Amino acid sequence: MEVSEDFSITLKIGLHTLSITVKRKDEEVYRAAEREINKRLNTLAARYPNQGNEMYLCMTALDIALSLKRNEQNNDTQPFVESMQRMLQGVEEALATTSR
Repeated sequence: MEVSEDFSITLKIGLHTLSITVKRKDEEVYRAAEREINKRLNTLAARYPNQGNEMYLCMTALDIALSLKRNEQNNDTQPFVESMQRMLQGVEEALATTSR
């Protein structure tokens, strides 16, 4: 019997249950995401009591989106690449003038 690469999993996020089909190789990533979402949701619920599940989900989505954007900024290598290109150009120019 052949094992399908896709299969259904159930995730519990806050008070909601979500059934989705995922690749077997991706299951642990989904489970880790579920844990991370619930961890952040619970932290926000403890910090801001009596806000309601929908508000906690919105706050959690914002928290995760901010983390992603900060991570993108921290991993933005373009300024570094541009700086290295300018330095390399300066070194090449300096070498060209000294070799004349």
